[in-house]
Amino acid sequence: MAKNRKPEADRLPISQRIDSRMPNPKRREMSPTDWAIKGELILNCSCDVFCPCVVSLGAHPPTEGHCHAWMGVIIDEGHYEGEDLSGLNVGLLVDIPGRMGEGQWKVAAYVDERASGKAYNGLLQIFSGQAGGTTGLFTMLVSEIIGAERAPVQIERDGNKRRIVIGRKIQGEIEMLAGKDADHPVMVTNSKYWMGPDIIVARGTKSKVRDYGRVWDFGGKSAEICPIDWHGPK
Repeated sequence: MAKNRKPEADRLPISQRIDSRMPNPKRREMSPTDWAIKGELILNCSCDVFCPCVVSLGAHPPTEGHCHAWMGVIIDEGHYEGEDLSGLNVGLLVDIPGRMGEGQWKVAAYVDERASGKAYNGLLQIFSGQAGGTTGLFTMLVSEIIGAERAPVQIERDGNKRRIVIGRKIQGEIEMLAGKDADHPVMVTNSKYWMGPDIIVARGTKSKVRDYGRVWDFGGKSAEICPIDWHGPK
């Protein structure tokens, strides 16, 4: 029987990939540099109720004992060492075996196929933690980068809904929880959460992950929308 072959367009030169053949992220040293990202992070995870990591800062265990999640990052404004990142999207598959703060994360990255070579490599530096700054803690939390690739990462803002499509690998939709005031969704504000101080509470309406041997469904599960303002070390 013929084996399914990965399309040529999805095969990247080794110079444009980070995978399990490269050194373990725990042993990587940060190379702090100049970068910044402003935009929005959305996620849907396996928790039954709103993610306890937000208020416990990763110290409380997820409601299912583990955290499976997808994340999407919309970059409204940003740069990496002078290279413009504005308008690009990034998707992440995240597999955490226990408390977020205890690490051992396994992560796959999907970088917008529109990114230039420098932008692609820069975003991998940022999301692996090697660029330092806001995401620098990833060098301690992520134990294995299971894959990274260019992909058509489509993220849509639609009123109180957010949608992400990365081919057939990640297809998700989340919706903000309505508050007493119809103009303001339920929020956690002024937190010390690493993503940002203000987190909009949401839930998954239809959400599937099918990649790297993971088959996850997050419909009805916990979700978040968070404005982000991340940057390299000052």
